[in-house]
Amino acid sequence: MTGDPWSRLSAELDAWGAAGLRAQVWWRDDDATAPGPALRRLLDLAAACRAPLALAVIPARMDPALPPLLADHAATPAVLQHGFTHENHAGPEAKKCELVSPDRRAAVVAELRQGREKLAATFGARFLPVLVPPWNRMSEALPARLPDLGFLGLSAYKPRRAAQAALGVVQVNCHVDILQWRPERRFLGTQAALALLTDHLAAKRRGTADPGEPSGILSHHAVHDAAAWSFLAELLQRLGRHPAARLLAPQEVFAAEVVR
Repeated sequence: MTGDPWSRLSAELDAWGAAGLRAQVWWRDDDATAPGPALRRLLDLAAACRAPLALAVIPARMDPALPPLLADHAATPAVLQHGFTHENHAGPEAKKCELVSPDRRAAVVAELRQGREKLAATFGARFLPVLVPPWNRMSEALPARLPDLGFLGLSAYKPRRAAQAALGVVQVNCHVDILQWRPERRFLGTQAALALLTDHLAAKRRGTADPGEPSGILSHHAVHDAAAWSFLAELLQRLGRHPAARLLAPQEVFAAEVVR
């Protein structure tokens, strides 16, 4: 590998182009609740890079000023549902999880329905009925309930196990979290973040990963440091310029089910 941390990504995209293919990438940002400098910076970045954005909004914590901001901004992000309250309901020794089994907490089903109805009523066509579980995890008992709750999509983290999480619920995950969360929260680093993206693209091109799953970039605007913002801007700009890369709109990512 050369000293340029971007060279391997460029070479991988070139390989896609040489094969007559286009690498499909999408972008999801989590934990949206209210207007603020970080969210406005995110939206400005999306607009400047002409990068389609899927914004995962927490229904129970949504500020009334959020819908007008999104409606008026040139970025025109799609809205996904990020749990309900983004609170941990797992046991003391378990990994954090809001969407636990209904056997453990019966209210989880009603809250998901309530959250979906609230976002649909608030955002109209801008809302896609796609569930993004907080902390990217949920009980294995819940996907089968999603169709009856009105969800047509699911998005978590790491390569999906199947194209559908349940009948009629398409799953498209993210694969590149640009943050490191432990032992301290900060930017993951250019080399490490690009390795995640390049490795996923290479695996898809070679047929060792699901070729139908777009490669997903995951950001968290509220907690970005300066290095994370700088990296995200450069990544979006480079992907937008490369002829063998295509940044997909969320409506396209989940189109098979959302359109139907």
